Amino acid sequence: MAQGCRHLAGIRDVVPSALGCEECLQLGDPWLHLRVCRTCGHVGCCDQSPNRHATKHFHATNHPIIEAYDPPEGWGWCYVDEIMFDLSDRPTPHGGSIPRFY
Repeated sequence: MAQGCRHLAGIRDVVPSALGCEECLQLGDPWLHLRVCRTCGHVGCCDQSPNRHATKHFHATNHPIIEAYDPPEGWGWCYVDEIMFDLSDRPTPHGGSIPRFY
């Protein structure tokens, strides 16, 4: 795994909170890719999406680890240590997603 990340032990198996970005679904907004919080299961949109809800979730909660969720890409990111790492051996089960509107 990632050398130098102090948060890897906190990675949990989570149940995704939604089939798309929770906040974008409520707003009716589009997203590009999804990220799932490996602390609580919150599903938010990536930083290339207009609203950047995954990063906003980190700032609101300090939950450090996200996983690339839709499409599943097998990597994780620690916001605190700014380190990418392999999660292909511990992926979050993918329940399918609704269209991204793009």
